[in-house]
Amino acid sequence: MKRYQALADDIARSIRQGLLSPGQRLPSVRQASAARKLSPATVFQAYYLLESQGLVEPRARSGYYVSERARAMPPEPDTASQPDGQARAVDVSELVFEVLESAMARDIVPLGSAFMSPTLFPLARLGRAMAHEAVHLDPRSTVDDLTPGNAELRRHIALRYRIGAVPIGANDLVVCNGAIEALNLSIAAVTRPGDAVLVESPCFYAALQTLERRGLHAIEVPTHPREGIELGALDAAIRRHAPAACWLMTNYQNPLGSSLPEAKKRELVELLARHELPLIEDDVYGELHFGAHRPAPAKAFDTRGLVLHCSSFSKTLAPGYRIGWAAPGRYAQRVARLKLTNTLATCVPAQLAIARYLQRGGYDRHLRGLRKTLATQQAAYLDAVARYFPQGTRVTRPDGGYFLWIELPEGSDALAVQRRAAQQGISIAPGPIFSANRGYAHCLRLNYGHALDARVDAALQVLGALSSAR
Repeated sequence: MKRYQALADDIARSIRQGLLSPGQRLPSVRQASAARKLSPATVFQAYYLLESQGLVEPRARSGYYVSERARAMPPEPDTASQPDGQARAVDVSELVFEVLESAMARDIVPLGSAFMSPTLFPLARLGRAMAHEAVHLDPRSTVDDLTPGNAELRRHIALRYRIGAVPIGANDLVVCNGAIEALNLSIAAVTRPGDAVLVESPCFYAALQTLERRGLHAIEVPTHPREGIELGALDAAIRRHAPAACWLMTNYQNPLGSSLPEAKKRELVELLARHELPLIEDDVYGELHFGAHRPAPAKAFDTRGLVLHCSSFSKTLAPGYRIGWAAPGRYAQRVARLKLTNTLATCVPAQLAIARYLQRGGYDRHLRGLRKTLATQQAAYLDAVARYFPQGTRVTRPDGGYFLWIELPEGSDALAVQRRAAQQGISIAPGPIFSANRGYAHCLRLNYGHALDARVDAALQVLGALSSAR
């Protein structure tokens, strides 16, 4: 855990235990820095994280105070999951499609959506970039670099890796039709039907669907709601099952919002290297951090080429443009050849438009605004959960991304809540779609990537009432 996270956790614990009361002033940044022997920047990061979690609030020229909303804030889940550790065939698609189809209409309140509000993206600027590129399109660009992707776009992506101290070059990248294709090609490069793959528990349903479609078995590994997969359990699962690969989300995992601390990522990569086990790293939310710095991916510690890092612009810039990529390490040629025989290429105008947008600047400014909006919305949603959901509810407080994982009181039926909510025009993502064995029956995932207006507030109130019913 980073120092600012440790400080934030310590203060959050004091608030929940009543040692710090609502309205009480926190030590100034200077006082906390001197008392804790931390830099002022570290203290500020901690206070900013607590603000994003709705636990503290700044007051002009006065400092930070414990928020009044902290009085009734539900506790966080604090124990790792306990899957049975069995390798099993995956059969979740029908349930996933049933849930997703109930949330397709535009008039549905999209709390179960996997996407944030499209109003948060600079679509007008991207549209102008697309128009410019379409008018001035070099005919040769429609066939140049078809499979690896546009050279200028790959250069900009590689530059962002380099800024984050991850030594990846443009020629190490394969541009794909969104992260989902990058992930599919990566898993195809390292597995054969019948193989077993280690995944988190709970796990993003699209990963489970990919395993199902390819005839792979899933082994769910205990995962902590804040710090991610348990490495001891992962090592034991590798020794027991001899899997072909591991598929993880190391930053702001969907659905938990958990992130592996940097030291744990390093240990993860070292552990997998000892077993010569490839890691498919799904890192589509890494840019949506609420702290001052982007968390490093596991790829940053990969010296053996075993990490196939996958990401995209779909969650941060342009969902409909479907521009993602893979940095597949030693498997780059295999992934590129699979791309060639599957879809051949990714939309050239969309690649050129995003390359132009990145070249002209503004992406980081857009991301700063987006992160601030998401942090503010998370605090509002947490407040609504505190007001509307039943006693005994637990909810995560991730420091990035846009999902909350909610544990309802034991005995609750999230699938029943989902079906009754759908009848009232509200979508949610129930826990069983995130597990190969339909676990997490009392859990659900909420998307806070949509502004909490009166309509959404009313929907959360309905959900709270449905969650209270037995």
